[in-house]
Amino acid sequence: MNICMTGIDFQRANLSAREPVSFVQGQVETLLPKIRAFDGVLGCALLATCNRTELYLHTEHPDIDPLFVLCKTAGIPYDAYTEISTVRTDQDAVAHLMEVASGMQSQIFGDDQILSQVRNAITLSRRLGCADSVLDTLFRHAVTGGKRVKTETHLIGVPTSAAHRGVEKARDALHGLNGKRAVVIGNGEMGRLTATLLYQAGCEVTITLRTYRHGETIVPAGCKTHPYDDRFSIIDGADLVVSATTSPHFTLTHEQVHAMQTPPKLIVDLAMPRDIDDGIAQLTTVYNLDDLGQLADENAGEREAAKQILEEEETEFYAWYEYRKALPLIAEIKDTAVARVKYDHAFSGLYADGDLDGLTELAVHKTIDMLLGGMKEILTAAQVQSCLSKMQKGNGK
Repeated sequence: MNICMTGIDFQRANLSAREPVSFVQGQVETLLPKIRAFDGVLGCALLATCNRTELYLHTEHPDIDPLFVLCKTAGIPYDAYTEISTVRTDQDAVAHLMEVASGMQSQIFGDDQILSQVRNAITLSRRLGCADSVLDTLFRHAVTGGKRVKTETHLIGVPTSAAHRGVEKARDALHGLNGKRAVVIGNGEMGRLTATLLYQAGCEVTITLRTYRHGETIVPAGCKTHPYDDRFSIIDGADLVVSATTSPHFTLTHEQVHAMQTPPKLIVDLAMPRDIDDGIAQLTTVYNLDDLGQLADENAGEREAAKQILEEEETEFYAWYEYRKALPLIAEIKDTAVARVKYDHAFSGLYADGDLDGLTELAVHKTIDMLLGGMKEILTAAQVQSCLSKMQKGNGK
């Protein structure tokens, strides 16, 4: 198949190692034509986000090293990335792209922002004339798979059991929650669930909002709201702060908490990646997901459903790829059929008489006899029926 990829991502490379390959669009636009011009490269696409940089290649031969191609064209040291990168080929590369597009490889599990980033990567490559039909079709199936996973399953980044466990942990640490003042940062599913549990436990709960739209923003019953940008004023002196956002940045830093007159007694971080700066643990008690123990895998069933969807898209891509490989043979079959029809003993008479209907019937019958006769040992009646149904549908019957 000669499809390969190399990836440098958050799982194996720290931020300082990822920074030299965190290309902005202008850099990608410069790199892609250079990569496409590399000897043996038929098509290329470059996915560059804050958490991952992945180069996908379709090549003439299987011995091309995609990491070498990336480093050579980008002018970065190859040896610096051999231990912290991955290289995948053929089926492994295809399966990986499918999982990336669906959010199953994201730092925030199930993140759907990556879907648009994958789509943008192939769109840019196509616009620059660097994506061949193989990569174009592969990415199209990956994007389709990602869309289906988003709409047909419900993958969650952090199991909701974390909210229950976090509240129980806070109850133990604060010797009860009744009458305690709690602030919840984040109004997503996890934040709302946590706020509800805290309110039911007797807390006075305030939940922060980045924006508020009347009739659209959902606020848990019994909870107050406060602007996110002014969160420090209500966190100062709180008994408990729970942060549960999908932000790539800290919601609280060491400097911000250090500046407070009375830091909160307890902070619970339910986010992945973490919302709370590690340094805050020097100022007050901080619990994160690792401190909550083994959480229930609520994604198990959804993950299996997602994998099934992605396998279907992979199968369709492989079917397309195999058909593409057969195109030269199909062209040869056409040429052979034309020659056999022309040399049929009835052809010259029908041609001389100008009998177009007769010529048409001869050509069709001869060709179908040749094709089906050549496949009679592997062809089933059901397959013939399926073929007939599709032909009739094409004729409007």
